[in-house]
Amino acid sequence: MSELVGPVEVIGTGLLGTSIALACRRAGLEVLLSDLSAEHVRTASALGAGRPRTPGDRPQLVVVAVPPDHLGAAIAAALRAGDAVVTDVGSVKAGPLAEVAGEPRVRRYVGSHPMAGSERSGPLAATADLFEGRPWAVAPHADADPDAVALVEELVALCNAVVVRLSPEDHDRAVARTSHVPHLLASLVAGRLADAPADYLKLSGQGVRDVTRVAAGSPDLYGQIVAANSAAVVDLLSEVRAGLDSMIQALTDADRDTLRVLLDRGVDGTRAIPGKHGGPVRPTASVFVSVPDEPGVLARLFAAAGEAEVNIEDVRIDHDLGRAVGLVELLVEESRGEHLLASLESRGWVTHR
Repeated sequence: MSELVGPVEVIGTGLLGTSIALACRRAGLEVLLSDLSAEHVRTASALGAGRPRTPGDRPQLVVVAVPPDHLGAAIAAALRAGDAVVTDVGSVKAGPLAEVAGEPRVRRYVGSHPMAGSERSGPLAATADLFEGRPWAVAPHADADPDAVALVEELVALCNAVVVRLSPEDHDRAVARTSHVPHLLASLVAGRLADAPADYLKLSGQGVRDVTRVAAGSPDLYGQIVAANSAAVVDLLSEVRAGLDSMIQALTDADRDTLRVLLDRGVDGTRAIPGKHGGPVRPTASVFVSVPDEPGVLARLFAAAGEAEVNIEDVRIDHDLGRAVGLVELLVEESRGEHLLASLESRGWVTHR
């Protein structure tokens, strides 16, 4: 079985590509950088992510990290260029595979997809730690060389991510359900706010922020992603449309029983999402703390929770509309909620139950 010793070529030095390059350099591998943007290559090189590829270089592994519309062509070119194993980090797997299926060296292609990212883009947003503990789908096609699959999984391990093995088709159905359709629905909900009267928007709370957050992503990039996965996305949107029709009818008919079934189904879905570290969801308690909007206050609050020997499972912040005050919601293990409340109150924090 092959061992990943490098060089690794990264084609596309944006956020994902440069982050992979930095992780490989951290592990001591030689990294070659390619991009249509010479400025991106210069920036990534200056960050220590590698050096520009030269014609005589012979990479062991090529990572294609280009926009979705260009994946197929870039993968095919990489396969034709030499004997390297080729992977990509695109959000869709079946489409690019179909584009390169006729390539003579397609056995050396193994699609993959790290489930990590940032609201920022470009090489300056990159970090070697981007993939720490994150799931990374490895989606080999039926004829993929087992050694090529193993090499790609070595890359995932090197980036400290967690391999999730799926077929290309299952991968696309999975991301339609967990990423693509939620993004589209968030965009539709957020679109209802764009022309809303200012007085309406004053009522915005954390709930609407939670539902619409991902809608702020790049329309150009996300348009490419969902278009490349259109079959799986359309199937799922059709299911959502049927559910929406049922909800409209239930509200029109004042049918509380049907409405309750639909809402219960939503609760079931939230419980199906894996909990921390991929384990089962554990019951939590919410501790609300009023804090002034000033530097260092969150650090002091977290330190106070640490002094109480309570681990914070999650945190949310809702900002007061008329004052420079925030309401911080600390989610902690259910059995530790009352203890944290008492401890924070004893230290002078303003808490709410």
